[in-house]
Amino acid sequence: MKRLLPCLAATAMLALASPLPLRAADVATGTGAMLRALDKLNGTVEDIELPAGGEARFGKLRIELRECRYPGGNPAGDAFAFLTLTEAAHERPDFRGWMIASAPALNALDHHRYDVWVLRCTTR
Repeated sequence: MKRLLPCLAATAMLALASPLPLRAADVATGTGAMLRALDKLNGTVEDIELPAGGEARFGKLRIELRECRYPGGNPAGDAFAFLTLTEAAHERPDFRGWMIASAPALNALDHHRYDVWVLRCTTR
């Protein structure tokens, strides 16, 4: 518990120090996303470009992208993507939710073999 308190305090200070949240008008939707996937077992790294609504495979992991959003006018900026990640042997997803490019550990895939994170949104 002693270790958790400084982390909570730091998180609260960052939240208070950050600029005002983006308004809906300040957010744009990309046509897809660029992701990076890592196989921790064999060290394979792959960049994966997915269209919105698209699906890709990395090893035994199925990656689905619902949408990618970014600050208006800055597609290389702080992208956040809604992903569903499912290992072939499982019925239920191993991860479903928003991943944020600038803070990949904030809401990360918790998997023993694979790691996936968002790099940026695509606009073409």
